[in-house]
Amino acid sequence: MLECLSFGSLTSSSASVPARNPPAPREGYSTDPTPVTSTQSSPAPNIVSREFNRTIEGDSYQEIRSIVQLDEFHHPELVDGHAEGDSQGKILEKVLQPDRNSIQEALSLPKPNSLSRLVSTYFDHSETASELCLLLHRSLHCTRRMYAPLLDLLSVLPSDFNHITQSQCDNAFDIFVRLDTHENPFPFHDSHNFSSMRNSFSELDRQLHRSLRKSRSKLRFLRGATATNGSALRFIATAVGVVVSAVVVATHALAAIAATTSVCPAYISPHWNPKKKELARLAQLEAASKGTYTLNNDLDTIDRLVARLHGAVEADKRSVRLGLEMGKNTFAMQEVIKHLRRDSQNFLLLMEELETRIYICLNFVNKTRWNLLREICLHQIA
Repeated sequence: MLECLSFGSLTSSSASVPARNPPAPREGYSTDPTPVTSTQSSPAPNIVSREFNRTIEGDSYQEIRSIVQLDEFHHPELVDGHAEGDSQGKILEKVLQPDRNSIQEALSLPKPNSLSRLVSTYFDHSETASELCLLLHRSLHCTRRMYAPLLDLLSVLPSDFNHITQSQCDNAFDIFVRLDTHENPFPFHDSHNFSSMRNSFSELDRQLHRSLRKSRSKLRFLRGATATNGSALRFIATAVGVVVSAVVVATHALAAIAATTSVCPAYISPHWNPKKKELARLAQLEAASKGTYTLNNDLDTIDRLVARLHGAVEADKRSVRLGLEMGKNTFAMQEVIKHLRRDSQNFLLLMEELETRIYICLNFVNKTRWNLLREICLHQIA
């Protein structure tokens, strides 16, 4: 039995919260477009197409694709039920950038606070998302191995065949027997790991939005305080300019201004600039928020593709069982084969789409991790 992998090893540190349920898998196959879930208006199609092509033609995308495919080629045992523990971790280390050690080193420098905890959570979730993508890629590899004998059979039959020989019928029957013993390589719809991962990102997204609102509100206050201090200083200069002609008036004015500026000091030490510090905090929150939002959408898209592929495999297995129940009857077998052939091209296209989405997700994870790490390092230098 080809038991490719286990999705039970993935964990999440966030509490479970209700998540949006993606559409139920359709019966059989479908190549309907799978748009990225978004509550915002979609860009023009030609812009999306250009961005998509730029992504899949980029060096980082191609590098990730080569690493994953080369590793599976040299370690085929990793897709036959042995992709656990150290083996799984080694593949993840090759793909995930920046690596866990670099992240931990950067986060160990500042004193732990609410921001560092949110950032650390994002890095943890993005790593788990990459692990899930690698497991799904192995599901694709398992499926191709599982379907290879059937696709070989379909390739030698004429596209318009109306009759199969008894030898072809017997061969198809044997292929059906082997295919029926395989478990579905794809996790069932709304499986634990997808639900847990989406819930984790949804909860993190809410926490980041709350922190963003607080940070922006604080910046507005600091800008207002800076403007008030500037006005006070200009007024002091004016008062000093007329001190010779109005000593008493100037004295009273200075006393009033001193009372005003004591709330928001006019001079801020260059070693402690709250506005600059808050801007650095805001930049980190925005980087983490953007990554969280986009990754959550990517996972929703991948989840829907996986659900459709799972449904397609189940539909094929029902057809195969029907053929087996009919025995080695040439007429019944050829009807089942026609049905499988009719759906096979859509099935292969759907797998290609999932594979591309997986590479895009892995590439985006690395991009956002680098962006966030850069913001952290800039804040520490400043």
